[in-house]
Amino acid sequence: MEEFEKPPVSMEEDTEMEESDAVENPKASQKSSSDSESSDSEEEADQNEQLLALEYELSTNPSNYDAHVQYIKLLRRSAEIEKLREARENMNTLFPLSPEMWMEWAKDEASLSNDSNFESVEKLYERGISEYLSIPLWCEYLNYVQEHDPKVRDCLADGISKARNLFERAVTAAALHVSQGSQIWDAYIQYEQAILLTIDQSDIQAKEKQVQRIRSIFHRYLSIPLASLKSTLLAYKAWEVEQGNSLDAEPGDVLGISSHVASAYQKAEEMYNAHVHHEEQITRQDISESERFQHYMSYLDFEKSFGDPARVQILYERAITDFPVSNDLWLHYTHYLDKTLKVGNVVKDVYSRATRNCPWVGELWVRYLLCLERGLACEKEISAAFEKSLKCTFSTLEEYLDLFLTRVDGLRRRISSASGDGVLNYSMIRESFQQAADYLSPHMKNTDGLLHLHAYWARLELKLGNDLIAARGVWESLLKTCGSMLEAWKSYIAMEIELDHINEARAIYKRCYSKRFSGTSSEDICHSWLRFEREFGTLEDLNHAVQKVTPRLEELQLFRLQQESKSFTGATDQREETLKNTSRERRKSGSSAIDEQPPAKWQKYTSQNKKLHKKENTQGLNLGEEKEGKVEKKVNEKQMKDTKNTTSRLYKDQCTAFVSNLNITAKDEDLHQFFSDVGGVTAIRILHDKFTGKSRGLAYVDFKDDVHLAAAVAKNKQMFLGKKLSVARSNPKQGKRESLAHTAPGEEASNQSGGHGRSVSKESGEDSKGSRGRKRVENIQLKGKNTFAVPRNVKPLGWTNKPGTREEEDEKPKSNDEFRKMFMKT
Repeated sequence: MEEFEKPPVSMEEDTEMEESDAVENPKASQKSSSDSESSDSEEEADQNEQLLALEYELSTNPSNYDAHVQYIKLLRRSAEIEKLREARENMNTLFPLSPEMWMEWAKDEASLSNDSNFESVEKLYERGISEYLSIPLWCEYLNYVQEHDPKVRDCLADGISKARNLFERAVTAAALHVSQGSQIWDAYIQYEQAILLTIDQSDIQAKEKQVQRIRSIFHRYLSIPLASLKSTLLAYKAWEVEQGNSLDAEPGDVLGISSHVASAYQKAEEMYNAHVHHEEQITRQDISESERFQHYMSYLDFEKSFGDPARVQILYERAITDFPVSNDLWLHYTHYLDKTLKVGNVVKDVYSRATRNCPWVGELWVRYLLCLERGLACEKEISAAFEKSLKCTFSTLEEYLDLFLTRVDGLRRRISSASGDGVLNYSMIRESFQQAADYLSPHMKNTDGLLHLHAYWARLELKLGNDLIAARGVWESLLKTCGSMLEAWKSYIAMEIELDHINEARAIYKRCYSKRFSGTSSEDICHSWLRFEREFGTLEDLNHAVQKVTPRLEELQLFRLQQESKSFTGATDQREETLKNTSRERRKSGSSAIDEQPPAKWQKYTSQNKKLHKKENTQGLNLGEEKEGKVEKKVNEKQMKDTKNTTSRLYKDQCTAFVSNLNITAKDEDLHQFFSDVGGVTAIRILHDKFTGKSRGLAYVDFKDDVHLAAAVAKNKQMFLGKKLSVARSNPKQGKRESLAHTAPGEEASNQSGGHGRSVSKESGEDSKGSRGRKRVENIQLKGKNTFAVPRNVKPLGWTNKPGTREEEDEKPKSNDEFRKMFMKT
């Protein structure tokens, strides 16, 4: 059975068929209509629920881009015109719309209005082409103007001028697009050819002028490297033939046209051949977005090598259309424009679009403010951009700080140069500083950024505001939040010294010298006060500072030594604990390795394996204990040796200097060179960590007499290898008393327990071998039922070893009743 293809049915025929079916079968039509009405009502109810949900989402989170898009789609489907228009405006307030959304909006408005509402639709197209580069949007705009603008449609003089200006704008904005730019040129030529047809045949001069205009457009068209170069050449030659110009060459050959046009065409063709590889890469559909982005960046580098800013800008616009929220791309684009164009509405427009697409990038806002200042924008425009930037969310606090400082910099420059528009005054700078401090101080305590902000503020209060009290108030407010920051105090003091306010600077020193700062900053502020008094104060001021500072320095030195001692003790304890844990793990691993036996063999040789296992286990324990004993013995010997060496150094002589805060890279030769101006050095001993071998930052320096020692102590707090040395007279008597107090009890204990270990008989040899690796502890009192360490020549009560006697039967200890009977018999 043959099948025939049915012809397409138009909308009118389809309606007639439905009506005829309804007449022939009214019951079926009523049933289908009721079913469609029910499905439509269900769909409408579901759509209303979605609209309500999206409205609630946008009311709570207006920055939800996807929610805006879905809301507009649903409103467009439901044909709610007013709500749809309002939704689009709300979204465009926050985000730039895509070219497709602009075309939908313009078409919707154009379908609802007549030619009298032409200007409102025209404004929509203007807003759309200002956000992204889109060839289809430009073509829609050009067609709409030609069809709906009465002056353009009727080819009036004003309309022709307006259309030509619009086409020239399109050529500037998009005609260099390699793959799609030909659409703009073709539309331009078609429009001019349409005008040519409207010119009266008798007006030869006007007609010739229009022909020359079209020829000029063709020549410009052929000089640009576009994908349609060959077809354009064919169209141009065909048009020339229509105008009565005979061309002897082939249609695809450049011969027969003017030499300058042929040369421009050949250059354009060569350039297109060089670009075609990059064009293919960025238009591929089988690559990821990241790969496409990299191809764009490579293409941009290639285009920049030709040095044509217009072509580079077009390529940047194409990349922005594909990657509108890439902050790296916007940063590259704006940096290139700053370097090539520097000023102008083009740069300002790009920065405005960049901050709309990537409002979370603080660097873009900073550059935008600088661009407005370079373009001599008014204060109202700059202030509006700054206020808009403060509503954005940046990733770091430094971006906010940079933004505030840029705003202050611009105000300062314009006030200083008197280039403002009559509304600038210093109170605006003070308000900006106060706004920055209120926002950043809780989050940037004790940071260099906050210090820089307040230092800048205080300096402008003096220079521009001429208000010393306000400048001091700035520093005082900083000290309330950053009082533990030494640089804040030093900067405050530096300002007073620069103003020659010596008493005020001294008062600040008195407030801060006793505060505790991090690291060596506490010592630094004390020495800074002494240096200040030497340079600016009287002898009484210097003596007073010395009296205040000296106890503080001694306290800080003692605290540091205590901290170093604690850290050294902690490191030693940690090392010993590590050694103990290592030995314990070795013992456990040895025992577990011996304990592992196959189950079958264990069951087969039960009695023999128990004895063998017990013997091997004892040997493994003895081996682990012996290793542990050797390690601990070495550690103890090394500790005793270090103690003896330290004690001998303390006792050597009285002419010894104790040096601390020593650079760990210092060597004996460096210290000898440091004390070379003093002389009399006999020995130098730098203390090293006994485990790591690194310098502890401490040293003893022996001198041949007291005179040289006193001269060495006078070098206290001098810089040596980047650190301030602490040089003091060593006190061996105190060290001797402490050493004797620590060693006397141990020696006494060893003397008292000297003979116990020798009374063990040969029968206990196995036990002594088993415990040879353990740490020997003497002077132990035996208590309770432990009798294993009792000398074998002393018989325990109730025991006997004589064989063949009556007492051999009583091998077990006698009970209390048995002892009582024995005593009663006696």
